Parts: sequence; structure tokens; C-alpha cells
Amino acid sequence: MKVVILAGGYGTRLSEHTNIIPKPMVNIGGRPILWHIMKGYASFNCKEFFIAAGYKAEIIKDYFLNYRILNSDFKVDLKSGNSSTYNKDNVDWNVSIIDTGKNSMTGGRIKRLQKYIGNETFLLTYGDGLSNVNIDKLILFHKKHKSLITMTGVHPPIRFGMLDIEDNIVKTFKEKPSQQTKEGWINGGFMVVEPEVFDYIEDDKTIFEKEPLEKIAQMHRLSVFKHNGFWQCVDTKRELETLEKLSQKEQPPWTEYEL
Repeated sequence: MKVVILAGGYGTRLSEHTNIIPKPMVNIGGRPILWHIMKGYASFNCKEFFIAAGYKAEIIKDYFLNYRILNSDFKVDLKSGNSSTYNKDNVDWNVSIIDTGKNSMTGGRIKRLQKYIGNETFLLTYGDGLSNVNIDKLILFHKKHKSLITMTGVHPPIRFGMLDIEDNIVKTFKEKPSQQTKEGWINGGFMVVEPEVFDYIEDDKTIFEKEPLEKIAQMHRLSVFKHNGFWQCVDTKRELETLEKLSQKEQPPWTEYEL
């Protein structure tokens, strides 16, 4: 199944990084966020990727065009210019980088990929969120419910310290920036989408999360796959630092897939 990753936004809340590179290319554990997302899908044998690029698309293109050299040791014959690699990162992904415009909204980026996706069910997510969602289970859930779109619902992360209050007195204070609440659900990306969705997107100005998703929800054709495992987006420096620390673990939590 084809995987579409939205990777064209400006990422203004991480401007200390995104002034130079697009947010999906910000490194976590020495690899771009985008790579971690793709590695997750590839773990479920979803290896055909369509990257909807925009802002600083040339950096994403350059990374994948030179992927083998960037992720291997190599030697080069300076006389002939020939090179060969050692310790190859032998990923077997097919990656298409499509420049969907600097100012296109999320819906517009998806619409521009229609000719590449064709009349097929496809996977869709954002280029700034990591999760250990089980993609196989997500796809089975989608097929069972026969919806137009299935999105992964996640609990929002706790951004601030947690207060346990009794009679206006704080009994305990816990700083849990990497924890998640158990109240409410938000759109965590990691969607399964039927090609009919292209009919609900008008043009580059269409925000996918507004008119298309709202209308599809009103039609009762939007399902949610509830995911209680790990999920974290990267919107702030603090969130990036949290993921960087987690990446140093022997098995980062976004690679511990739920059974």
C-alpha cells in the first residue's frame, strides 16, 4: 500500500531549525524525523513512499538522492571519480519526492498527488509525528469498518507539570513531558484513506483537516482507530529534546509496536 507523508509546511514553531531545513528533516538520534516515520511503515512492509514536499523541498530531494553515500562509509578514486560503499544501509524503499508547492495547504498537497496514487487505498500521515501504532491492525480496522477515512486517535501529550490537588493544596507535582493524558482523543495522523477523498478537496487552498474531514465526519464515514501506545509530534524545542533523549534508548518507544 502506498504511503503519503505530508512534509511541506514551514514549521515556524521550530524556527531555530526550520530556518535552515524543513521540519521533517530535523534529526532525532542522527536521523531525520522523516526517516523514523518511514522506517516504521517499512517495518510493516509498506515501502512505497510519496513525500509531499514544499518548503525547502530541495533538501529532502538531496537527502534521498544521496541516501546511500550519506548513510554508508565509502571510498572514492579521485582519479576516475568512481566510488564504492562499505557498510551499506540496505533499505529497499521506493521514494518519490513531489514538490507540492510552498504555500499549498494540507488538502492541496494531497490533491496534487492524485495522479501518483490513482484509484487505490493509501496510507497518509504527517512528517512530524512518531508513533508505535500497529499499521497492520490499522489497515484491518479500516477494512472492517468500510469508512472513507480511518484516522488514528491518540491521547494528547502532557505539555506541563501535573498537579494533584485536594482542598486547594497541591498534594503532588509530577513533571511528565513525555507522558500522555487519558482524557480525550486527537487526530494523530497515521490514516488509511480511500481514493474517493480526492473528490472532497477543491484546490491548493483546501485545508484537509477542515472542510474535507468535517464533511466526511458529518457523513459518518470517518472512523477512528484508538491508539493507547506511544505518540509524539514535534512542535516545540522541548518535544524535540524529549524525543532525542528517548532515541538514546536501546529500543526507542516508537519502535516498540503494539501487538
